[in-house]
Amino acid sequence: MSDYAQKDLPTFFMDQLRQTKVNFERALDCKHTDFDDLYPYMNEQPQFFWYKRYVAWSELLTVVRLAEELKIDWTKDFTEQQVEFIKGKVLQGKVLDYWNPEEQEEKISQLEEK
Repeated sequence: MSDYAQKDLPTFFMDQLRQTKVNFERALDCKHTDFDDLYPYMNEQPQFFWYKRYVAWSELLTVVRLAEELKIDWTKDFTEQQVEFIKGKVLQGKVLDYWNPEEQEEKISQLEEK
């Protein structure tokens, strides 16, 4: 029997949410994900990185949808802005640009220093 069969459902979904969030953030940063291993020959294609982000976003939305259907609060590990992006469901440029507010603040402070 798997370890997940021993867990309660909310704990299982919180683990899944954390994993999909990390996977999406790695895709945003163009870091390695499991998706790279599925299509190693595609890494050199420019559209691959957009597709990889879209797949990670879809995975995140799917886990969120299932958590909502099970009445599990999924918002704990996300900022208010990230929750709004997820509720909007569309992977727009502003999601890519503003997903990590800390990084955005760093970029702004770096620009101000110049």
